[in-house]
Amino acid sequence: MNNQKQPNPGKILIVDDEPDMLEMLDMIITDKTSHKVVTTNNPLEVGEILAKGNFNLVISDLKMPVMDGMDVIAAVKSLDADIPVVMITAFGTIESAEEAVRRGAYDFITKPFRKEQILVTIERALDWQRLTRENRELKRHAKNST
Repeated sequence: MNNQKQPNPGKILIVDDEPDMLEMLDMIITDKTSHKVVTTNNPLEVGEILAKGNFNLVISDLKMPVMDGMDVIAAVKSLDADIPVVMITAFGTIESAEEAVRRGAYDFITKPFRKEQILVTIERALDWQRLTRENRELKRHAKNST
């Protein structure tokens, strides 16, 4: 991945109970992209944070106390089905990845990961969201034109 900053920055929420992981992801994303990053180590805040505005992506740890990543997916999708959720975990199994995707996760990344891997996944997820919204708008426009 090159160091060129994206012309249309997104807003990314990162949810992880480990402050070191939050700091590392924030640093990787802000150093290599122009995306805005908001972090929380409390998954119970996800709904409140998302309600405050215009997020394009959520990156969440799978295993957290009180509320796990599967619950984060449900909270995100109940507010906006178009926000992709990328799960990150050190406890990755095929079963947990399949379950996360079945519940609406965009992708599933196991720790440790390469910084290029997370950056490529972010750009793909943001492209997916843009295309999904564009497609819906075009369909709505076509329906109203007929």
